[in-house]
Amino acid sequence: MPHDDFRPGVRLGIDVGKARIGVARCDPHGMLATPLETVARRRDGSDVARLVELARETDAFEIVVGLPLALSGRVTESTEDARRFAVRLASAADTGVRLVDERLSTVSAHSALRASGRSQRSSRTIVDQVAAVVILQQALDSERSTGRLPGASVEAEETPTPHESTPHE
Repeated sequence: MPHDDFRPGVRLGIDVGKARIGVARCDPHGMLATPLETVARRRDGSDVARLVELARETDAFEIVVGLPLALSGRVTESTEDARRFAVRLASAADTGVRLVDERLSTVSAHSALRASGRSQRSSRTIVDQVAAVVILQQALDSERSTGRLPGASVEAEETPTPHESTPHE
């Protein structure tokens, strides 16, 4: 049964990979996640800038980033990479950013694409978007069914202003 405290509004779902970032969005009612775009991972920060731009273009009030834990719940290098990325995103975006457990989202995405008749090779370009859809849909469904916010909020990194980082004489 849906809870009265479910927050309507557009959210973005993010699947952070080593080479690509899958992006999904939901409708303004927060009911259904759909694929949006695949963004190339970049060292220059243009990937984060593109995600911030997508959040503005879609009027998203929140960005949900998948946290890839091992099946055992153990933290991996991918887990740490997603956390660092989420902090960078939270520091750049004017929206809330949340990390949600995404165990099996990529496996689910590959299964859904196989079931739709797509080969692994032809799916490569959209599997990241489908994984982002899985992450976002799970977050939406969880919030709607429990009335609790999904995952954990990500705090933006505080960057010291020049006068704070330099000792005063």
